[in-house]
This record gives sequence, C-alpha cells and structure tokens, in this order.
Amino acid sequence: MITWQHSWVTDNGDERAKPQRASRLADLADASVPTASFEPSTIPPVTPAAPVAAGPVDEVAVARREFARLLGEFRRTAVLVPFDEHGSLWTADFNGVRWICAFSNEEALARFASAQGGAGREWTYRTILGARLLDVMVPMVPGPGGVALDAGSDDGMVFPPVAGIVPDEVAVDLGGTR
Repeated sequence: MITWQHSWVTDNGDERAKPQRASRLADLADASVPTASFEPSTIPPVTPAAPVAAGPVDEVAVARREFARLLGEFRRTAVLVPFDEHGSLWTADFNGVRWICAFSNEEALARFASAQGGAGREWTYRTILGARLLDVMVPMVPGPGGVALDAGSDDGMVFPPVAGIVPDEVAVDLGGTR
C-alpha cells in the first residue's frame, strides 16, 4: 500500500497548516479517467467564423502561440511537487539541465512514483503555483534549471530554462535563436 503525505503552500509561499491525509496511490494510478458525455440539447449551436484568407500557415508561429497558451495556463495552475527522502525537491538531471518534477494531479504523481519503484514509501509533496516554481524555485536550483510537468507520461511537458519562461538572470542564452 502506498500512502501519501502532503502540505499546502499559499500563492505567496507562506505555509499554512492543513490536515494531513493519506491516499492509496496504487488506487489512484489504476483509476480510469471518467469521460464526459453531452446531451445534444446541451451543446450550444456553432456559429461559423469569418472566412480566413487562404495562404500559407506559419506553423512555427502557431506552435509558439500554443506554447505561450500552455505556459500561461501552467503559470496560473497549482501543481504537485514531490520531495525525496531527504526533504529536497524531486529533480532529475538531463542534458546539463536540472528539471524540477511537478505533476498536474495525484494520479500522475502516483504513476510516476510506481515507475520510480517508490510505491512502498510515503511521498511528501507541496502544492505550488506554476509561476512560483518558474520565478522563485528554478533560480534556486544550481546551474540551469527548468520544470518537467507530468514526467514519464504521454502528456508530459517541459518548461526549459530560456528567456520568457524563467527569469532572464537564470535563462540559458541560446545565441539569438528567438
């Protein structure tokens, strides 16, 4: 049985006491995600958009806009950040970057814990706003650092140590590739 211990952090980083709770992570990892069902009468009618001029699609610009949208959503969302047995942030080093591991929900963290062989231990984590991770925690990491969201899953995403994602003073210079 896997038990879970967590504590909460407010948006400004001040801890406030919350009751500890234990979850069976194995149950969370095996739980299926419910699918939404809609009655046809509840779906609003679709209004056609104005016609778009035909022309080449700038796929790079579209990808940048989509990433900017995802980054903004991450910055506004509280994520789960686990700690190792020594009380340090759970990080992973890859290609010279130290990645802070964060998870969108307990189910994602439970799958990660099982994959790490840590299903038998208690995992301590904090709920931290994504903006606080990028703006405060990443600069505290020695060397280049970023955030890996839902590491090991098909929906995982990374927020690398580049200008526009982390503070400029800790961003890696990519040599003007912006």
